[in-house]
Amino acid sequence: MLTVTPAARDYFGKLLEQQPDNTHLRLRVVNPGTATADVELTYCPQGQQREDDHGIDCQSFTLFVERESADVLDGAMIDFESNAMGGELNIRAPGLKGQQPPADAPVHERVSWVLETRINPMVASHGGQVGLVDVTDDNDVVLRFGGGCHGCGMVDVTLKQGIETTLRQEVPEVREVIDATDHASGENPYY
Repeated sequence: MLTVTPAARDYFGKLLEQQPDNTHLRLRVVNPGTATADVELTYCPQGQQREDDHGIDCQSFTLFVERESADVLDGAMIDFESNAMGGELNIRAPGLKGQQPPADAPVHERVSWVLETRINPMVASHGGQVGLVDVTDDNDVVLRFGGGCHGCGMVDVTLKQGIETTLRQEVPEVREVIDATDHASGENPYY
């Protein structure tokens, strides 16, 4: 079940007061179960919701949830937190990027999860990406860098202080992280 806090309802109510009468909101998930998963919240004029949307009564408006997104948003919470700058809307959806593998899942699966949900979103800010090449029998993780990370002068720091540290915290079985990238062939490094 999706929860909309009273603070979020009030915030949406004020926004909707500035829209034409009978305007509601519609929520859907884009690319569910992937590292690029995101929540899309849009205005929904009367009659523009889909027949199979699930409607949540929020007193002064209805929040329509796309049918295909309902399972992914199960357990999600929409909140508005006031602060000195006005406030911040937060949509917390634990199942948005898929489910974290259990602690007894294969190392390869858990490493892939960490790369997609923690590492790649961080290096994406520099136009980079990190791909898993292999997990050896000794639990060494072999990675290949791409995008802005390919040929970057800071890749060793990123590898040892960022990626390896994070992987070892999340997947304790990881022994070492190895870079298999030919950085000399990088065409557009960040640094």
